[in-house]
Amino acid sequence: MAEPTTNHYKAMTRVLRYIKGTPGQGLYYPTTSSIHIKGFSDSDWATCPDTRKSVSGFCMFLGDSLISWKSKKQTTVYHSSSESEYRALAIASCEVQWLTYLLTDFQADFKQLALLYCDNNYARYIAANYVFHERTKHIEIDCHVTCERLQNKLFVLLPISTHDQVADLLTKALEPIPFGYLLGKLGVLNIYSPA
Repeated sequence: MAEPTTNHYKAMTRVLRYIKGTPGQGLYYPTTSSIHIKGFSDSDWATCPDTRKSVSGFCMFLGDSLISWKSKKQTTVYHSSSESEYRALAIASCEVQWLTYLLTDFQADFKQLALLYCDNNYARYIAANYVFHERTKHIEIDCHVTCERLQNKLFVLLPISTHDQVADLLTKALEPIPFGYLLGKLGVLNIYSPA
């Protein structure tokens, strides 16, 4: 905002053209959705060309309905994509915990553990193996809350293919076909498109 460039202008006009071309697009919330938390966590390592900071993001669903999402540039530059993914996983696990507490306060009847999907094998390995943490002291301490929450059975950590990772919409620039596919998985529908 302080020093806009031609690239900022091009990005802004691209976003405005997309919004103008999709006036009937919005989130669909089915009435038959179950009370089960499902989350997707992702990171795009060293995305920023100036600072080399990563962008992390998550999407949280209650049943099939998207209820929470976030995309943010990480505050620290990481040495590897695994560290960046693990940080994104820690942020997503905080959101899972908050949503679980919220549902408990609402006295919602849910029996299943939350599911949290991550497409990085190394990040899942660190979270599942507490002994391995001795070799990862360079990762911020607050990231290790993921391991603690996993051990307390707040959620189940599951793998997902990059093809099906809906949080990619918040962290990466995608081609039109994968963009449309993942948009559909988010529950975004266009009321003007033919059924």
